[in-house]
Amino acid sequence: MGDANDRSAGRDRRGAVRAEDAFDVARVDAWLKERLDGLDGTPEVTQFSGGASNLTYLLRYPGAELVLRRPPAGRKASSAHDMAREYEVQRKLKPVFPYVPTVRALCRDPEVIGGDFYVMDRVPGLVLRGRLPEGTTLDRARARELSETFVDTLADLHRVDVTAAGLTDLGKGAGYVRRQVEGWTRRYAQARTWNTPSFAKVTAWLADNRPDDVAIRVIHNDWRLDNIVLDEDDLRVVGVLDWEMATLGDPLMDLGGALAYWVQADDGRMARATRRRPSHLPGMLTRAEIVERYCDRTGLDAGNRPFYEVFGLFRLAVIAQQIYYRYHHGQTRNPAFRTLWLAVNHLDRRCRRVIARAGR
Repeated sequence: MGDANDRSAGRDRRGAVRAEDAFDVARVDAWLKERLDGLDGTPEVTQFSGGASNLTYLLRYPGAELVLRRPPAGRKASSAHDMAREYEVQRKLKPVFPYVPTVRALCRDPEVIGGDFYVMDRVPGLVLRGRLPEGTTLDRARARELSETFVDTLADLHRVDVTAAGLTDLGKGAGYVRRQVEGWTRRYAQARTWNTPSFAKVTAWLADNRPDDVAIRVIHNDWRLDNIVLDEDDLRVVGVLDWEMATLGDPLMDLGGALAYWVQADDGRMARATRRRPSHLPGMLTRAEIVERYCDRTGLDAGNRPFYEVFGLFRLAVIAQQIYYRYHHGQTRNPAFRTLWLAVNHLDRRCRRVIARAGR
């Protein structure tokens, strides 16, 4: 999750490296030059400001731009921030899903910067955030086309042949829905702070209404408009970012996660106030239309939509709470995280509204 107050536009939101996130550039530079050809001089290093989980930096050399990914300091979820896994997922998936960035090198030597990291090629292009960047317009037709592309690209990912891609070891497979409900319920309890709700009603409802897996596919697990890089001229997809939570699982759970981020024009004031993507623009598909198009394209049945929607919202609340936990306990001073507890309370209310509408 990014800054709840961020409405910024642009291609890359980058700035000076925050003091708490700094690393030894000279050590990284030397390590890279031993492994990659064509790197000259000392890199100019800036930090991407959009991420709130793993930290991301741009290393700009003359004639080359690399992106470095590393974990944050402080509390980490038990299975999160695994740089080696994130690197391997992208390396294996790239041949069958071309939008994956090209990874270049993985470092597991803590002597370099204190922990694992990897580097990959930068994917240049347009990333849409809360406001459209200057010079970019989306009329109804283009907005609809973009939202259809958003859905279709997710469906394309979910059609990847797991066995042919050599990805059978990416996840545990069957039982995914059960493991996710139990795992995210446990993670929330571990990260809860005094100013956030218990989610007891929500988690009980998820446990009682849990469906069986509909399929086991490659899933991204963080499918959002601002994780998609677009060509600046025709808005076609040129890259998909942030594969840290990718796994084998139920594709409808991935769809539910995507719906949680999709704020419509007719959503409530709080949802609209925390919107960080232009999903509200005239012409954009609604959440119901996204589900319909996805099912048409994949042949899957999302008749149990309330479950997937509630799970997506709850999972988003847990992610926000895990980030806020680090701020609350002084493990980070990033001011972007200060009010995330308000978003967690809002997401609890949204979950309850969906449950009430479902009538079960």
